[in-house]
Amino acid sequence: MTTTTAAEPTVASLAEFRSTSRAAFESFGAMLLRDMRVLRKQIVPFLMRTIMQPLLMVFVFAYVFPKIGQGIGGSPESEALFSTLLAPGLIAISCIFQGIQAVTLPVVMEFGFSREIEDRVLAPMPVWAIGIEKIVSGAIQSAISAVLVLPFVLWIPSTPVHLDIDWPVVVTFTPLICLLSGAIGLFIGTRAEPRQVPLVFSIIVLPMTMLGAAYYPWARLSSIAWLKWAVLANPLVFMSEGMRAGMTAIPHMGLWAVYGAVLGFGTVFAWLGIRGFRMRVLA
Repeated sequence: MTTTTAAEPTVASLAEFRSTSRAAFESFGAMLLRDMRVLRKQIVPFLMRTIMQPLLMVFVFAYVFPKIGQGIGGSPESEALFSTLLAPGLIAISCIFQGIQAVTLPVVMEFGFSREIEDRVLAPMPVWAIGIEKIVSGAIQSAISAVLVLPFVLWIPSTPVHLDIDWPVVVTFTPLICLLSGAIGLFIGTRAEPRQVPLVFSIIVLPMTMLGAAYYPWARLSSIAWLKWAVLANPLVFMSEGMRAGMTAIPHMGLWAVYGAVLGFGTVFAWLGIRGFRMRVLA
């Protein structure tokens, strides 16, 4: 009798755990599908904010400049090198910009006057899991932006873009930078007020893109030693170098460094973002 009595609560607890876990996974999937449905309904604004900046950058610097005799480098070989250098850099910029924007703006609005977040936290899942869903949603949109930008950076330049694809690096590294972008977006979104969002993009996102080694290899900063080491605080540097390693034969930072840094930044920003999300919800 003692054995039977002891076993029954264990079986019941296991069944309850499985039921709760299933409900949490289903809620996670439902929220993710909802975000994708919202994205589909807002596809035109999404395309505009994804494509416009990379399109203008590659059009001006890799098409217009060579055509008017002001190509960067001064020779056909140098101009082709710059076009090749620009491709992975713009893809990295598109990933981080879209990942941040896709998470930061909705989170800020949900915590704003509408308090839409209160509906979300009623789902049968832990609060921290809702934060993870935000990161995953941002990562998916970040990956979509990378796919959309790729044809522009390959076909618009007036000089050839020479790719040397390392598929293991591309396949493993791209999801990491997309998740990192979503994590940064959650971190910013849980700490910014609605009126501060334009300022955040001006003082954080813009400097990140300009100093993120997207338009030049990180190693070329050797002549400005203080800047070379200061920009290592910028996650985009490692994202750009990693994409450069996966897509071109241009010298780049060691893979151990880019993978380690992206994993490290991703872990820190995800932890801070989820922690900030829980604090805002439970406040």
